[in-house]
Amino acid sequence: MNTDKKHALVIGSSMAGMLAARALADHFERVTIAERDIFPAGAEPRKGLPQARHVHILLMKGQECLEKFFPGLEDELGRAGAPHIDWTGDASWFTFGGWSPRFPSGYCSHPCSRDLLESVIRGRLSAIPQVQFLEAHEAVQLLTTPDRSRVTGARLRLRGRPDQDGLDLLADLVVDASGRDSRVPHWLETLGYPPPPEIVVNSFLGYATRVYQRPPDLNDWAILLVRGTPPTNSRGGVIYAIEGDRLMVTLGAPGRDYPPTDEEGFLAFARSLPVPTLYDAIKDAVPLTSISGYRKTENRWRHYEHMPRWPENLVVVGDAACAFNPVYGQGMSVAALEALVLGECLRSRPAHDSQNGLAREMQKKIAGVINAPWLLATGDDYRIPQTEGRPLGFTTRLMHGYIDHVLYIANHSQAVFLTFFEVAHLLKPLAEFFRPGILSSVLKRVSGQVFRRNRDGASGPGGSRG
Repeated sequence: MNTDKKHALVIGSSMAGMLAARALADHFERVTIAERDIFPAGAEPRKGLPQARHVHILLMKGQECLEKFFPGLEDELGRAGAPHIDWTGDASWFTFGGWSPRFPSGYCSHPCSRDLLESVIRGRLSAIPQVQFLEAHEAVQLLTTPDRSRVTGARLRLRGRPDQDGLDLLADLVVDASGRDSRVPHWLETLGYPPPPEIVVNSFLGYATRVYQRPPDLNDWAILLVRGTPPTNSRGGVIYAIEGDRLMVTLGAPGRDYPPTDEEGFLAFARSLPVPTLYDAIKDAVPLTSISGYRKTENRWRHYEHMPRWPENLVVVGDAACAFNPVYGQGMSVAALEALVLGECLRSRPAHDSQNGLAREMQKKIAGVINAPWLLATGDDYRIPQTEGRPLGFTTRLMHGYIDHVLYIANHSQAVFLTFFEVAHLLKPLAEFFRPGILSSVLKRVSGQVFRRNRDGASGPGGSRG
């Protein structure tokens, strides 16, 4: 490897790819982002990102990371028309059979469409001299040293031109951010590497989204979250205020209970939610788009950090490493944390030091970022009877049951709800759920359930597995 870190290649301009490129730009003379699509002129959909038509939540930790990479980003989103909201004061949450407390917390942001966020970040990256976008090019092969122990770049080809030989682009570091359909497992196999250990947890969730003009009389909240309580009713939905005085409405359910994409079926699904609030908000609203569906929602973690051998100079990030069920809104924020890890690892290795082992170190630290969000996402999915995946161990089942109790308690306690919010937004670790006050509340609730179960000869209320 060139120890002066001249060139880094990022495969894919997903959020994970662009944020990785921003981190690398502080350490490499050139950073190339190879993207299969041709970018739209502004904040418009692009073919390679069909999921952008649905609600994308940037968690508070993700926002914090993006502000580090792009100072003033939130203000720029506000100037582009994204509304300003307080996440606990301007959002209404119906979860676990009850409404959560509402109060101002100071956790504020500018919710917006994925298209606007990507457009603004592309603009910021384009203004960095050493960053170059290479549009309409797809990676088809990794380049390596003769012994295949070190990646030296990638072969790129104009999209839709399989007859071409391709362009061999050399790089001192290759970062794969090509998403769920990453070809790295196949490429590594052709190089003689074993496939990565993989865990898939699939609740067979599907969702559908439509954008409406915001009704003039809708003043009580900017975000509405209605969450079902499985197994009795697993249907849920979210209304998300975005730029242009619009509402993005996503409905979803697991267990192959997919929401329809026709108008009558979409509204009927909204009417079937546990509370009528969402349906009442959109039943007379003016639709601005057609209804888009999405069903590729399994959690998939490729454990590259556990591979017995790993080539130098290759790192896998974002959905290419671990794809979460998108309904939990963790993907962009985890990608931002992974980009911070890339920067930290590069800062820890001066240019004149050997870079051997750096890629494996990065991959292991990326796995550390994934752990907590993975537990939260799969814990929710395992509540669904139809979920397929590796059987849960006793410790994981115990943790999931404990978190269930915390979530029920959060509906009745402003302090516990704030802690839940901070953990869900990756601002605080899961260990916060075990603070003495929360732990004692959980133990009190469990003892009450045990008492009622012994008294009535039946399981206690609430549906918790605890």
